[in-house]
Amino acid sequence: MGVSERKICRLFAHFGLAITPGGVVQAIARAARAATPTYQAMVLAVRNAEVVTADETGWRVHGDSAWLWVFVGQRTLADGTVVRFVVYLVAKGRGFPEASAVLGAGFDQVIERDGWAPYRKFVEATHQTCTAHLLRRCVGMIDDAQGSDAEVPQALKDILKDSLVLRAGRDAGKVGAEAVATGVADLRRRVDDLLATEVTRPADARLLKHLGKESGHLFTFLERPDVEATNWKGEQAIRPAVVNRKSWGGNFTWAGADTQEVLTSVLATARAQGKDPISVLVSLLRSPTPRLADLILPGVGEGEWRQIPEPAHLARPARAP
Repeated sequence: MGVSERKICRLFAHFGLAITPGGVVQAIARAARAATPTYQAMVLAVRNAEVVTADETGWRVHGDSAWLWVFVGQRTLADGTVVRFVVYLVAKGRGFPEASAVLGAGFDQVIERDGWAPYRKFVEATHQTCTAHLLRRCVGMIDDAQGSDAEVPQALKDILKDSLVLRAGRDAGKVGAEAVATGVADLRRRVDDLLATEVTRPADARLLKHLGKESGHLFTFLERPDVEATNWKGEQAIRPAVVNRKSWGGNFTWAGADTQEVLTSVLATARAQGKDPISVLVSLLRSPTPRLADLILPGVGEGEWRQIPEPAHLARPARAP
């Protein structure tokens, strides 16, 4: 509910219940320990997802720079129901080792992500780069340019806009599969023509260099209806943490980071699946033995979650404070 430990103590005092801020912190840590098997199972579910949306943002642990990652997994069940599950990771870095700590280095399904280079190291995966990020970059370049200097970003903007129009026609049932395939081929030709353009402005050269690396990942969303054109699911999932960061910056210890990533993962997944987060945690705390929360985690067999390291072993510095 976004209430601090001290305010929780004051609230409980109105009901004649005495508890200290330290006691609240210990209770939260105890809940995280009870939820750790579920967190491990959710990591496995993400690795078995059909589509994963990834994002990351700056964080602090013990005052030092760190990163908060989020992975939103999606899988369609046999009855057609689409379920999602969310895994957060607080890690020291922002590279491939940290991302693969959750996804696994051999992840071979779809990753919806921004243009951050480490994502391209998942060579066995199918990728969808975020069109919104590219559009914003093009719009910024057009605003900064004058007249003909905006030809390159304008051309790319037109291509991306046309791809979204094609998707809208497909989703509305106005454009058939054959027409979509023809449209995608035409979009790819326009991208190739743009990449062959000789430019003199450094900004245009940088844009085309980036486009060359991402050109094969622009239109996956037109070939697969279950793939989004942007990484909005990841950005939406990371937004609450960004709001919290404005107030208190991050975690004081890596133990606190473990607690945060476990509980936020369970709570976010519960909400995504329409379940009451408090009921989910209560069942874990009342269990005399470790168990998984009442969440839908496709692809997780009995006991398989034990193969996944506990959070403290995921992408941590050598000596964590």
